Amino acid sequence: MKLGCCAGIEKASILYQAGYDFIECTVVSLQPEASEAEFKSILRTYEESPIPVEACNILLPGDLKIVGEQVNTERIKNYLSSALERVKRIGADTIVFGSGGARSLPDGFSRVKGEEQIVQFLHLAADVADPLDLTIVIEPLNRKESNIINSVPEAVKFAEKVNRKSIKALADFYHMDEDSEPLTHIYEHKDFIKHIHVADSGRFSPGTGSYPYSDFVNLVQQSSYNGRISIECKWNDFETEVKQSLLYLKGQFRIA
Repeated sequence: MKLGCCAGIEKASILYQAGYDFIECTVVSLQPEASEAEFKSILRTYEESPIPVEACNILLPGDLKIVGEQVNTERIKNYLSSALERVKRIGADTIVFGSGGARSLPDGFSRVKGEEQIVQFLHLAADVADPLDLTIVIEPLNRKESNIINSVPEAVKFAEKVNRKSIKALADFYHMDEDSEPLTHIYEHKDFIKHIHVADSGRFSPGTGSYPYSDFVNLVQQSSYNGRISIECKWNDFETEVKQSLLYLKGQFRIA
């Protein structure tokens, strides 16, 4: 199992010194719609990171809608082609598809049609991800952040419907707790869960709240999950808390 943290690449040295295994940055920070010349300086920053960038979240900008009446399929295809190729070039292999602003259904829009559009989007993404050996994990978001894909079973339903090797699911402790989703879903859908996000009460750092970590850890271990776990939270004092959170998670998972 590897422990990482969601942060901007400028925090890479702090996470490296704290002892993390990897950093999880954002796809949008790679500026997929910018030119190759503009990307070169961004790439250099990632190449100089002392800690591996193994996963990326925030796949889509909020204005790149994948559902509704204003879907620009050509822009989506061009964006995915550039974004996923750049993710590969910085060394990451896992992409988190949360992007609530891009995927939420417009008011009054057909849910059936919206689901069809999400499936279509996932196929377009898989067309690029499959040959690059990338994995896209569908992230369930709580109902305050999105009105579709709000649970692990729902994310898995989409992954099953698309049925492509690159499309899997993510479990996020914070989103599950916000919507009172049973943690047992982690075990029940273990074959599809390929990435995990964690936080604690109020979406602050692990070990600072009252989340039932012992239950969560037991289910992750029962699932024989041995992949990556990323902290995705708000921080009061980043440099201090990242060290404390790492020690807390290592203690919970009994990692030396």
